[in-house]
Amino acid sequence: MANRERKNELKIYLSDDEQYILEQKVKASGMKSKSAFLRHQILYGFVYDIDYSELREYNAALAKIGNNLNQIAKRMNATGNVYAADVKQVKELMKKVWDTQKSMLSKQPYMKL
Repeated sequence: MANRERKNELKIYLSDDEQYILEQKVKASGMKSKSAFLRHQILYGFVYDIDYSELREYNAALAKIGNNLNQIAKRMNATGNVYAADVKQVKELMKKVWDTQKSMLSKQPYMKL
């Protein structure tokens, strides 16, 4: 024990599910021990903290846009005419989709692997 390279012990408590997941990941990694696997994760692993609030807002906006498009399509089918105002509204809605998508993507962290 005195010649041990790693002298700092780490003790953690896991649920049965967490223990099972750890064991499966250790097996899949091909590493010789849980300790080696955990050290590798500590040194080289990534932790992701994902905020889905913008995605929920985006999905709500898409649902509203979809409803508007359905209303326009119903009006076009009922009258047999395509109105310039409807085309303009569709273009505005699509621009809103793209702008929202660009905004979401620009806020994502850049990861260099």
